Amino acid sequence: MTRGFVLGRPAISVEVQRLFWERIRGGQIIDTAAATVGVSKTVGWRWFREAGGVMPPQRCEPVGRPARLSFADREEIACRRAASEGVRAIARAIGRSPSTISRELARGTRRPKTGYRATVAQALADKRARRPKIALLRRDTRLCAYVERQLVLKHSPEQISRRLLIDFPDDPEMRVSHETIYQSLYVQGRGALKRELVQCLRTGRALRKPHRKADERRSRHAGAVSISERPAEVEDRAVPGHWEGDLITGAGNGSAIGTLVERATGFVMLL
Repeated sequence: MTRGFVLGRPAISVEVQRLFWERIRGGQIIDTAAATVGVSKTVGWRWFREAGGVMPPQRCEPVGRPARLSFADREEIACRRAASEGVRAIARAIGRSPSTISRELARGTRRPKTGYRATVAQALADKRARRPKIALLRRDTRLCAYVERQLVLKHSPEQISRRLLIDFPDDPEMRVSHETIYQSLYVQGRGALKRELVQCLRTGRALRKPHRKADERRSRHAGAVSISERPAEVEDRAVPGHWEGDLITGAGNGSAIGTLVERATGFVMLL
């Protein structure tokens, strides 16, 4: 029996998911981000759980014309193809090469009788765009076994990453970042580390929890006062005696220099 291609509700495009994660990265909560991009909060939470609470890496968009066809481009192709326009005419209309249009029509048409449909073509393009890159810990079984043993001993991913430098100083293959360990634990589909090893973490959480609340910007220094909150007489530098401090740290916090500047006279002290 030959399996056919069932036409149903079109899948949510990768572009919508990218916009959702941009909102999360900007500090919005899941429900708000989902509503902003036009999906239900159930879908938003499903994306968040599937990612284990780990935001996918942010991809830079190419400068100028996008390299890939958008859904709007595919809708234009479908309409013009239904109007019996040729490949070259469609290419001129949307500013693409004829070879791109010809390849898109061949890849995006599953049934010759139904012809080219934008929703079907977009779903197929999204499927082809997925890159299930094999995780580092799945490729290297020796490294994976070492990480699992250390997790059972209740060592944190940061400790494991640094311990590798001590236990294997001359083996560059035995290296992994703590973020890779976290992603192998939390992100579904990587399959490198056993899911139950999450319980070995000190938090024991099944999902990563964002530390920042919505629309919140936190200072890296405890008790710091924002520069926007200083009095007006400090800002106009009319009254002497107001000092502005700053701290310059070297690589790895190996050195530090403190500076104090008197705002009225510009006198500088190094600490």
